[in-house]
Amino acid sequence: MTLALGCIADDYTGASDLANTLTRNGLRTVQTIGIPADDLKLPEVDAVVVSLKSRSIAASVAVEKSRAADKWLRSRGASHVLFKICSTFDSTDSGNIGPVMDALRMDAGDNVVLVTPAFPETGRTVYQGNLFVGSVPLNESPLKNHPLNPMHDSNLVRVLARQSETNIGLVDLGIVATGADVVRAHLDGLSENGFGAAIVDAVFATDLETIGAVALDHRVSVGASGLGLGLARGLVASGRVKAADVAASTGPPVGGAAACLAGSCSQATLQQISRAEQGMPVLHLDPDRIISGKDEIQRAIAWARTYLDKGPILIASSATPDQVAQLQQRHGRDAVGHAIEQAMADLAEALVGAGVRRLVVAGGETSGAVVDRLRIPGFLVGAEIAAGVPVLRSVGAGQSEMLLALKSGNFGGPDFFADALKLMR
Repeated sequence: MTLALGCIADDYTGASDLANTLTRNGLRTVQTIGIPADDLKLPEVDAVVVSLKSRSIAASVAVEKSRAADKWLRSRGASHVLFKICSTFDSTDSGNIGPVMDALRMDAGDNVVLVTPAFPETGRTVYQGNLFVGSVPLNESPLKNHPLNPMHDSNLVRVLARQSETNIGLVDLGIVATGADVVRAHLDGLSENGFGAAIVDAVFATDLETIGAVALDHRVSVGASGLGLGLARGLVASGRVKAADVAASTGPPVGGAAACLAGSCSQATLQQISRAEQGMPVLHLDPDRIISGKDEIQRAIAWARTYLDKGPILIASSATPDQVAQLQQRHGRDAVGHAIEQAMADLAEALVGAGVRRLVVAGGETSGAVVDRLRIPGFLVGAEIAAGVPVLRSVGAGQSEMLLALKSGNFGGPDFFADALKLMR
């Protein structure tokens, strides 16, 4: 296998989002969970997205894991590697975006790295270095209240400068709009003046195409799935990749029971849970009881078994930001996050053991815990459920073949759970 593009994603739902974007723009794509084992058989593809769960771990560990993934991708022929981050730039002042970027840049030997989380299709734009969610800056939007990595500064030049060991510059929209050659010249000037990375403005998809074309001159870039769009279109436009027929197909039905797990506390997911209650049984877990022991999980498993043969079910640990804050105050942020992730993983394992073969998971950290527990090494990318969320068909898993949907908390419309299940046969 010789890859046209390698990608390292810092969480599993983001990896699915990126794999979906690459597929829609002409690249044959596989998403792996972690670095693939040597004996895992992968089809001939243009791009591989290596999914890591590295967004909220110690920066040094994130760097180590990302470097190992980069080495694997380079050994398969990838001349360019995208470090895929969240479109809300979820991180703290100690990382992990900056430290990983610095390490990959050093390993690649690049003078300067292009960085943009913009993805206009999903309402994320960057202007004058500031990240906007729809019409408001990130720090004024509901997305600022991520339970692990709250984002209270929309100026990404400042945010990244606090994390990185290099100087951070800006390529503003006026430069991007002038074209790729002007962007290249501006980057050369930044590099000559000691800047090792630059936040790049993007408001329209055409901006992403310009950025992607320039990024391919380099060996590494950092961005959300919007940058993946630009890279994919750049590879096709340059003739380095022949656009594949990507009429999405999930393949033959897998059958079996269907279930949904929701761990995200985003407003979008809370609304989706409320809507799902109109059409399927929904169980709301008690977070305090989850943290105190296994009784709550056993209650949920018993509840699920009474409904699974009647149709899809949903089990949710989601709570409002105020409820999450109170929970974290009582038990500690890390303890709460770990306990809920492991509880959802326990539930997923029990549900699969009870015959579930179609599983929808909402929340990046929740999805990571679930997929790790199920020991699924990779996915083929199928039909798109919502922007950034495809149906995934497991490959190389120990259990029977499954269909999954891994959703970032903020993605999808109000009827997301029903929409997903319609495509997961």
